[in-house]
Amino acid sequence: MIHGILLYGPPAAGKDTVTAALGELDPRYVPFARLKIGGGKTTGYRMGTPEQLTVLEANGGVVYRNERYGNVYVVDRPGLEGAANGGRTPVVHLGQMAGMEQVSARFPARWARVLLWCSKESTARRSAQRSDTDTAARLTAWDATEADLAAHPQARWEVRVDTDVTAPQEAARRIDAVVRTITPHL
Repeated sequence: MIHGILLYGPPAAGKDTVTAALGELDPRYVPFARLKIGGGKTTGYRMGTPEQLTVLEANGGVVYRNERYGNVYVVDRPGLEGAANGGRTPVVHLGQMAGMEQVSARFPARWARVLLWCSKESTARRSAQRSDTDTAARLTAWDATEADLAAHPQARWEVRVDTDVTAPQEAARRIDAVVRTITPHL
């Protein structure tokens, strides 16, 4: 059985930072690099082409796709399978409840669902600190994430972390503790 972590939250909530802290805690936690079709930031993504996306879609390889910031982001079956090789636990970053639902429904795994949250002010500050050129779009995405979460009050979370008041290492320890309760072999 494949095991994984779905990290949900607004832009700059700390998904990359918490994922790095998880990897430091246990090297079996690995970041899942989504396939990105478009431009801009390439770090943390597997860059793809529209032609690759067409082939993945035709072969049923797209688990979830979304468009944001003028790009297409894809959680793909071959990528997830590769990330889980050797007993590793992929950590998938998502900012839409539809993605949480589709990944957990379309890719059989034991998923730990984690809500990372921060204030809109923190998103603005963190975005500026990391020199994002699209902070305004990220703040719009923060609003969309807040509305999306409010529209899904029934959402189930194994862990909720407010990254405004929780250090990344503490967040990682809390997530790891929960993952180990639902995945005893780790």
